[in-house]
Amino acid sequence: MRKLVAGLFMSLNGVAESPSSWGAPYFDEELLEWIGTGLPLADAILLGRRTYLEFAEQWPGEGSSTPMGAFLNQRPKFVVSSTLETLGWGPAHLVRGDLGEEVGKLKRQDGANIQIPGSPTLVRSLLAAGLLDELSLGIVPVVAESGMRLFEGVGAQVALELVESRTLSSGVLALTYRPAR
Repeated sequence: MRKLVAGLFMSLNGVAESPSSWGAPYFDEELLEWIGTGLPLADAILLGRRTYLEFAEQWPGEGSSTPMGAFLNQRPKFVVSSTLETLGWGPAHLVRGDLGEEVGKLKRQDGANIQIPGSPTLVRSLLAAGLLDELSLGIVPVVAESGMRLFEGVGAQVALELVESRTLSSGVLALTYRPAR
């Protein structure tokens, strides 16, 4: 079974929305290297609607000039949305219906990991539903003024086990968790 792996950036006060607006100074070579370690392990991408729309504006122009650009532009994308009708940035497929059922189908397909870059609302839902296999967080040493918090509204306690940690020279904490079983 494929693993569902999420990677997000979060401020010290839990904000995960628009990390480029509050964390840009920390996006250095060391951080990009940390991000890049998971890319070869995945062959598909799962995105929420807002992240898909943001990425569709940014990444097609990057082409394959960076590892992240190549990954995002070339891998199949599965987009969770009840409102989008078409997906102009492909290859992409809409995911509709019951989230657990549809994500379960994706996980049962043959292949490598399914990467979720960003998409805090989707990640929160998957974590609460017990569908997320791994959560990598880059905790940026900034208190963000405002924005959506990653764990805001998680209804039940979710126990996680720390499986990897590293402090980058910029002060970013690179943490990887798996659900405690």
